[in-house]
Amino acid sequence: MVMSNNKEMKYHLAGQFEETRFEKSHNVIFENSLEASKLVASEIAQLIKQKASVNQKCVLGLATGSSPIKVYEELVRMHKEEGLSFSNVITFNLDEYWPMQPDDIQSYHHFMHEHLFNHIDIVPESVHIPDGTIQPEEVYQYCVDYELKIKEAGGLDFQLLGIGRTGHIGFNEPGSHYNSSTRSITLDHITREDAASDFLGIENVPKRAITMGINTIKKAKRVILLAWGVNKAEVIQQTIEGKITSQVPATYLQEHTNATFVLDKEASSELTRIKSPWLVSSCVWTEELKKKAIFWLSDKVGKPILKLTDKDYNEYGMSSLLVEEGSSYELNIKIFNALQRTITGWPGGKPGADDSRRPERSTPEKKRVIIFSPHPDDDVISMGGTFDRLVEQGHEVHIAYQTSGNIAVSDDDALKFAEVFKLFDPNSNNTENIISSILNKEANEIDTLEVRKLKGGIRRAESLAATRYLGVPDDNIHFLNLPFYETGKVKKNNLSKEDIDIMCALIEEIKPHQIYAAGDLADPHGTHKVCLNSLFEALEVLKNQKYMNDCWVWLYRGAWFEWQPHEIEMAIPMSPDQVVKKRHAIFYHQSQKDKVMFQGNDAREFWVRAEDRNKLTAEKYRNLGMADYAAIEAFKRYFF
Repeated sequence: MVMSNNKEMKYHLAGQFEETRFEKSHNVIFENSLEASKLVASEIAQLIKQKASVNQKCVLGLATGSSPIKVYEELVRMHKEEGLSFSNVITFNLDEYWPMQPDDIQSYHHFMHEHLFNHIDIVPESVHIPDGTIQPEEVYQYCVDYELKIKEAGGLDFQLLGIGRTGHIGFNEPGSHYNSSTRSITLDHITREDAASDFLGIENVPKRAITMGINTIKKAKRVILLAWGVNKAEVIQQTIEGKITSQVPATYLQEHTNATFVLDKEASSELTRIKSPWLVSSCVWTEELKKKAIFWLSDKVGKPILKLTDKDYNEYGMSSLLVEEGSSYELNIKIFNALQRTITGWPGGKPGADDSRRPERSTPEKKRVIIFSPHPDDDVISMGGTFDRLVEQGHEVHIAYQTSGNIAVSDDDALKFAEVFKLFDPNSNNTENIISSILNKEANEIDTLEVRKLKGGIRRAESLAATRYLGVPDDNIHFLNLPFYETGKVKKNNLSKEDIDIMCALIEEIKPHQIYAAGDLADPHGTHKVCLNSLFEALEVLKNQKYMNDCWVWLYRGAWFEWQPHEIEMAIPMSPDQVVKKRHAIFYHQSQKDKVMFQGNDAREFWVRAEDRNKLTAEKYRNLGMADYAAIEAFKRYFF
């Protein structure tokens, strides 16, 4: 069940859970992580107040990472606006990198103070975070003492958790024993990969950490685990539906009598009741669910849609769909035709054609188009073939790069460009200062403004080279440099009115018939999500303008994930020549080639990922019974 009503949410979050034959842990699914985070913060606040009312301490186990940030923001808001006091709170953090200085920006000590402790009235002596500076010979006794402090405080009343892709909770990596306590541990390579963006490269990520143990966590009276995003979907499915195993440490929570997994829709997407609900109980067969089920069935039995039989439907829990539709023959044709109609070689609409069964309108024949690109390369990586088609078919195409992308340029590349500048102007103090700043940069030091400008300039020049290659005039290229991004750090500011105003101004200037935007929320450093929110908020501001009645918004996915066939509403096939042309456009972004700083958990270069993803989409369409294309780019329409 996806929660929306506050009273329902509160009941289901704390309520009883009846095990199904698939799910072994209590879980609640929300429309979005913000809604869920506020509810979790509310439960923590109620616990703090209840303990204070009887003059007791409230002992909280706290987590770091991106998952709990909105929980902490809401707790801070409650403190400042509603008078929530933390004077009776004692906290114990789950873990810390080792070795790690507390004032390093990657330390969990820094994270907790930045997001929570600096903004509330907690007594400093009540804050406990594992010490990343402890000497090697003292680590064992330090961990024993940390356990004793938790016990002396009366044990954990509440433990907040995130989950890693390895299934770790805290830093309890695969192989952790169910009876483990606070200890030093070696980090899994996948965990270090996931942290690489925060440390500007995996080589800078510590190999060890201090973490609470599984047994320590399990002793907490109440446990809530947060998971957001499609990149957590697979491990969430394993954790909730799989057997208890040390290879997925979070599965130990199946044994906890008061644990709840709080998920957003994307994180829950691999659970059986979400992915294939017809296997769990009777369904209300919406058109989208019919497509999802039939595409799933086609893949399951290895047959194209038009070859599915009544027997296939009945054997895989879909007999009720046949009862509703009459026969597999008619249903197969209906779904086959619906899928076929998503395919078009005319992303801007085909002039003079009947558009009643096409994804896009035929009029106006020449459309004004804005392609919003979060970073200065997402446009060609994610929709380079469609981009090319729109230009070739005569539409007025504008590209809007929402951020400078400066943080993704390595110091080596920046130094190379600075040294070239110096050859042309040996006496330039500015160039000399840039070179000196790069060469003398300390670990974790933020780039100077001059270095950031240089790195942003590199991304800008690469973008112009790519868009010129695809035939777009320079006047149609817009570098928005949204302020939320310009921190010089991986951590960005929250979206502001200034960001929204910049987005609105461009849309008002161009008055587009089409907008393309990145709907890929699996971006490991979150910029895509903020950029998408900036568009959504701008659309909310402008939606009553007359010209917006003629504006359609299409969402593409980025380098990490693609829309699934049942989600796709416009599929743009690409010829082999277009695949090569798209590849060449990506190659103009030379600073992002070979050595990508923020590639997430996938070692492939962006152009390889893009080609593989587009080929896989074409393969899925082919297996469903469509024509055999070299590659396909996919889009889903957003209604505002």
